[in-house]
Amino acid sequence: MFPDIKIFDKVISWYSIMAIIGIIVSGWYTIRVCKKKKIDDNQVIIILLIAAIGVLIGSHILYGLTKFDFLIKFIKNFHKIDSFKLFFDCIIEIFGGSVFYGGLIGGLISAYSYMKIKKIDIQFFSDLLTPVIPLFHIFGRIGCFLSGCCYGIESKIGFTYKYSLMELSNHVNRFPIQLVEASYNLILFIVLTVFYNKGKFKGKLLYIYLILYPIGRFIFEFFRGDYYRGFIFGISTSQFISILLLIFSVIMLLIKRKKADR
Repeated sequence: MFPDIKIFDKVISWYSIMAIIGIIVSGWYTIRVCKKKKIDDNQVIIILLIAAIGVLIGSHILYGLTKFDFLIKFIKNFHKIDSFKLFFDCIIEIFGGSVFYGGLIGGLISAYSYMKIKKIDIQFFSDLLTPVIPLFHIFGRIGCFLSGCCYGIESKIGFTYKYSLMELSNHVNRFPIQLVEASYNLILFIVLTVFYNKGKFKGKLLYIYLILYPIGRFIFEFFRGDYYRGFIFGISTSQFISILLLIFSVIMLLIKRKKADR
């Protein structure tokens, strides 16, 4: 939507700018909640940093898996790579992008592993940090809209891109699905925050999120026009993962309910 910003010959995308703002706002929210609940914010910050590492790794790995054909060609023709530059270019081509679900899963696994090793109360901290996920995602999706790195289907209602690096999105009026998803994440953030403050669904907030967001994401995928992201069994990669996360979360809630009834 808008051209990248240049500062001292360094190109900074709007997605990066919004991601930084999202990190700042999410950190401020978390520290504020910790002070209000008289929780050690140092422990929480460490968990967030560990999760951030998982997000970074997971988001790029899943992006690479969506480019499976290119990845297979890279492996089969690895012996033909005769320079570090060519190797680096191939790696960037395969893993240079990011996928939200990859980051979400990577972040959850890394945070869970850390808390398990340190014997930290996983349910307590997952309830505390769950609202942070949609809060950060709000800014991420706005960043996607401003950069045009993902976009909506052709529509009479919407916006026309001019500066997106994705040539397919330029000069075509497209539905602003990123802003719709950002709004949905705002609603999720408010709902989850209310639940947390009122002590609702203790130890279950993460699963509530992992039910509500996948439902919305599955629907939103029908309004996206960036078909290069990959498909599995006739549905997009994100829709397939949404189904798996929904099933997993429902099962976990049923297990928790059964344990509580004993």
